Amino acid sequence: MVNSWNEIKNEWSHSGDGWGYDIGFGGLDHVLASGEDVNVVVDTEVYSNTGGQSSKATPAGAVAKFATSGKKIRKKDLGMIAKSYGYVYVAQVAMGASQAQYFKVIKEAEAYHGPSLIICYAPCINHGIKIGMGRTQNEEKMAVECGYWHLWHFNPAEEEAGQNGFHLDSKEPDFSKFRAFIMGEVRYNSLMKTFPEQAEELFVATENFSKQRYEGYKKLAEEYIYSIN
Repeated sequence: MVNSWNEIKNEWSHSGDGWGYDIGFGGLDHVLASGEDVNVVVDTEVYSNTGGQSSKATPAGAVAKFATSGKKIRKKDLGMIAKSYGYVYVAQVAMGASQAQYFKVIKEAEAYHGPSLIICYAPCINHGIKIGMGRTQNEEKMAVECGYWHLWHFNPAEEEAGQNGFHLDSKEPDFSKFRAFIMGEVRYNSLMKTFPEQAEELFVATENFSKQRYEGYKKLAEEYIYSIN
């Protein structure tokens, strides 16, 4: 018999990356480190609700307030930081790319008895999406197909059972589509008009950062296979 509301409710916190990656990171870190059964959903890659300022979630080459000539350093990998605890359920999702993966990790995070962090790719008006905000689901799909965004999840319960808890859910990206994807957003293509020489250098860098991140995820996903051979 259920004695109180606390025994049946699930705690979910919804927030933006400005909070999760930057000014509120200490608070997020504290919640995840508590070990409590709290689920946190945070990624617009910019401070979207206060005017479009650059954040630690902003990738290299993107134009934003305080980064008008394009951000020079790579995006912070919040998911890998959370995964390093070993007891936090972590996932990166994009509903437009895979609803199946999205709902799977939501259910797993809900069932996991411990902290969860689900990082959702969320195109916003500050991206200046050429195809329009009415097609953000398609924008998410293209982001994953070209390797700009990656789908993965880490389940600590599987690690405890002696399995590899890290799963790379994205298919092999087609990086030949990467440049066309970022050129479909004003936050990138506007840099070509204002700082063309820097733009080319930064666009190469941000593509390389995405490739490096994907290769790192691939190695994590293959770790258990190697360990048993």
